[in-house]
Amino acid sequence: MSAGFEKEYRQKLISADKAVDLVSDGMLIDYGWSVTATQAFDKAFAARIEDFKGLTIRSAMLLRAPEIFKAKNPADHFTYVSWHMSGICRKTIDAGFGFFSPIRYSEINRYYLEGPNKADIAVFQVAPMDSKGYFNFGPVNSHLKDMAKVAGKVILEVNEKMPYCFGKYDENLHISEVDFVIEGKDNDLIPELASSPVSDVDKKVAEQIVAQIPNGACVQIGVGGMSSAVAVLMAESDLKDLGVHTELYVDGFVEMAKNGKINGLKKSVDNGKQVYAFAAGTTGLYEYLDGNPSCQSSPVNYTNDVRVISSIDNFVSINAAVDIDLFGQVNAESAGRRHISGAGGQLDFVLGAYLSNGGKSFICLPSSFKDKQGNVNSRIRATLAEGSVVTDTRQNTQYLVTEYGMANLKGLTTWQRAEAIINLAHPDFREELVKEAEALKIWRRSNK
Repeated sequence: MSAGFEKEYRQKLISADKAVDLVSDGMLIDYGWSVTATQAFDKAFAARIEDFKGLTIRSAMLLRAPEIFKAKNPADHFTYVSWHMSGICRKTIDAGFGFFSPIRYSEINRYYLEGPNKADIAVFQVAPMDSKGYFNFGPVNSHLKDMAKVAGKVILEVNEKMPYCFGKYDENLHISEVDFVIEGKDNDLIPELASSPVSDVDKKVAEQIVAQIPNGACVQIGVGGMSSAVAVLMAESDLKDLGVHTELYVDGFVEMAKNGKINGLKKSVDNGKQVYAFAAGTTGLYEYLDGNPSCQSSPVNYTNDVRVISSIDNFVSINAAVDIDLFGQVNAESAGRRHISGAGGQLDFVLGAYLSNGGKSFICLPSSFKDKQGNVNSRIRATLAEGSVVTDTRQNTQYLVTEYGMANLKGLTTWQRAEAIINLAHPDFREELVKEAEALKIWRRSNK
């Protein structure tokens, strides 16, 4: 680093313990998004968390449980708020101190810039400062720049193990924009997101989707076993000249790129670049992104902008669902009243892909599941369970895929939709679904 910036860096250097001194009761503290969540500050904060009351801690997609979650009675000291629940975040709801903040992920930058809930302190991990005085956000661009703009105090926690990720814009923060710097010398590697295991059902669904993807398509893939299966099949296929424009960058894209399937040369926007808002996966994924100029982290209000997505020809969006009803309403966020994740950018990609010239949007799910008692239940329901969240409205759903087939729901009447969807259900539930469709007045005697 240059002498000038090194001096400013040293002036702003602070220990994690001293950083905790900046906290006072009632504050709102942004704790980082996904792999940028703080480590050193968190450990120091956890040691004193019982000294505070009325705090709000905000983050999302945590892949490692913060130390403050291990407090004896967390709810006595803070409320945790998540923009998107991972499995770790979800446990805070069950424990009584966590809550979900519903968002359309593409709008989160605006929520920070215009919303009422600006953080008193924003603290998160970054890569070491470069010679020009910039700290790189690593694999998370998303909204971090805008989060820092409006925070009362900005504390950066340097992790030498954080990969350096090139970006379209807003992938860095300058030392002049920072209040304090913590050197996380003992920080661990950034946490991994393990790939979901791929089942035979996942493979059957993936085979149908991959058959619909043309050479030169630009792809967005969500997280989960089915998404992993699609990526594996694409990596092993004869497809070529694929592009990437996605919210979450996962290991499947790395395998596709290493197998020569991805070059982005057919993209009319960001030609040759793999564009993403944030990345989470194995250490191999982080190593692939580190200093890779073909990969481009970008703000989520760019990656998930329906106008940007729709401007890319042959855009293919692949996302999973928890369940779907006979009207075509998609729930990807809850199991009835039990919250699971969040909307993320699913609706944005569903809308954008359909508007794209030659684009296709796929919602995939297994037709059934086993509950804790071993009973088989249908994921295709007459109506969504009480408390379920509608992630994609019925008029937005295009292709629906299960292991029993694929149906394009666009332009179908209610009874045509019911028939098409029931044909994708597990055979054991089809007769009952027909009876329920009759009761809902969306079944014709002429139907199969």
